[in-house]
Amino acid sequence: MQAADVMTTNVISVTADAEVREIASLLLEHGISAVPVIDADQRVLGIVSEGDLMRRVENDTEHKSWWLKLISGSSAGEYVKSHGRRAGEIMTPKPVTIGEDEPLHRIASLLEKHRIKRVPVVRDGRLVGIVSRSNLLRGFSVTAPDTGLDVTGDDREIRDAILKEVDENTGVLVDRINVIVAEGNVQLWGLVENQEEKLAVQVAAENTSGVKAVENNLGFVPRGMASF
Repeated sequence: MQAADVMTTNVISVTADAEVREIASLLLEHGISAVPVIDADQRVLGIVSEGDLMRRVENDTEHKSWWLKLISGSSAGEYVKSHGRRAGEIMTPKPVTIGEDEPLHRIASLLEKHRIKRVPVVRDGRLVGIVSRSNLLRGFSVTAPDTGLDVTGDDREIRDAILKEVDENTGVLVDRINVIVAEGNVQLWGLVENQEEKLAVQVAAENTSGVKAVENNLGFVPRGMASF
């Protein structure tokens, strides 16, 4: 199983001039912990995470003495990240990226090595998806030795067809869900607003050609989260 089989394809992203308040609202609205920063050609410039935003909060609530600043090694770069108002100023630049054919075990190693929680997926240098730790776990659960399942080219076509149907015809936000397909067996993961949306995604999957079975693991968005 590779990145293309588990990645989130409808990636919430921002441009370098996006304001911090806008980024915080996006994270809350979509229930995510980071957003890639891209240019006009969809090339990844950096990533803004909850940690980057929290650094600003800490700066607003703490006033270090001159000697603490000295021993902590504060620099101009740290000042920009803690005081910046736009994505390009507070982002982590030049993030690790992977291709669509990257195997899951290598992605797991990358996350561990670089101590990151997610990695953008690129095609010809342009953003096409993102793989998080939860995406990986779901993929590993499908490819565990006792399942005997393997992902084929047909499975990827099925996955793309399900996501396309959900995106175009159900009104469900596809950036909140993930679809895993192995030998025609579908697993649905992520968050939806209500039971009707949960059922709509399941029906879309069941009606997709090539699907043998659907396991619906969709949960519900915590009350109040979508209102931010």
